Amino acid sequence: MMNKFIGILIGLALLIAPIYAWITNIAGFGTAAIYFLKGGLVWIAILIGTTSLVIGLSSLRD
Repeated sequence: MMNKFIGILIGLALLIAPIYAWITNIAGFGTAAIYFLKGGLVWIAILIGTTSLVIGLSSLRD
């Protein structure tokens, strides 16, 4: 019972602290988070495109 409660508290702390740092832009963390998300979106698009290409090419072989 107590371990689950401690786990929930740690999870909330790890969720709220970065959101607070992002909103208040402590030490530029907010700006860094935006750049990371923008870069991540590019990599996700590249991976989805590559996966679609590989799936399309493998379906042509069949």
